[in-house]
Amino acid sequence: MSRAFIFPGQGAQTIGMGRDLAEAYPAARAVFDEVDEALGEKLSTLIWEGEAETLTLTENAQPALMATSIAALRALEAEGVKVTDAAFVAGHSLGEYSALTAAGSLSLADAARLLRARGRAMQAAVPVGEGAMAAVLGLDLDAVRQVAADAAQGQICAAANDNDPAQVVISGHKAAVERAVALAKAAGAKRAMLLPVSAPFHCALMAPAADAMEEELARVTIAAPAVPVVANVRAEAVSDPDTIRALLVEQICGAVRWRESVAWMAAQDVDSFWEIGAGKALSGMVRRIHKPATVRNIGAPADVTGAVDSLNG
Repeated sequence: MSRAFIFPGQGAQTIGMGRDLAEAYPAARAVFDEVDEALGEKLSTLIWEGEAETLTLTENAQPALMATSIAALRALEAEGVKVTDAAFVAGHSLGEYSALTAAGSLSLADAARLLRARGRAMQAAVPVGEGAMAAVLGLDLDAVRQVAADAAQGQICAAANDNDPAQVVISGHKAAVERAVALAKAAGAKRAMLLPVSAPFHCALMAPAADAMEEELARVTIAAPAVPVVANVRAEAVSDPDTIRALLVEQICGAVRWRESVAWMAAQDVDSFWEIGAGKALSGMVRRIHKPATVRNIGAPADVTGAVDSLNG
């Protein structure tokens, strides 16, 4: 049996995240300093003392969440836990960049700049108000795909995040997504609701952002990861740098296959999942996907020492 390190995506951000790690571990503090330098601004000040509304902006949330995840990882490393102690790394949407940084595929500075560019490109791809996303609870992926297809009526409407057996997120034109919400409820969904997001991520409307990221990614070095990375759009491990680069482009419009990714890791004998960074959203998903799994959150100094103690116990 083995362990996987998993990294959260957008929505996990909170003001103050990572500050106690930075105060307790110089290596964690150095992560925030390096990200500030890479972006040419004090993102750390926004993360720790700013307005939630500003942090939630896609162009800020994406590098901020990556920085917090890598700071937590550096704290673990300071206590003797290495990324190579994991069999796999994986991340949800932007979290895939955190996973690649953790595994040494991307430099921290490049990841910060790429996520800033990614956030801006995704926000700019669709005028505000034209797109939407909605969470559907209680219908499986095939049922949600049918709902999305019926709701499209010539517009874009697609399953964007297959999160766990009971939660699928749809994305597309706002009117189509609103139709899908009504159809999902009629089809027996426990809940179907629009999400407070600023753009319709992971659907064909993001094509301009995919083009922009293809250009951005062409400029950076991607190394072979020290640990295989389970890619969102493949739901299996990849290690070839050219493949990783192509999949990061594909990921912009492609669905996040998180349920399948966790199930694939479980099939490779992963029985322990450590969510590294802000929040606990992925941990809940893992428990619903693979009930026997043990789950641990690493977001504060006490989490780090608890994790180390569990290994030494």
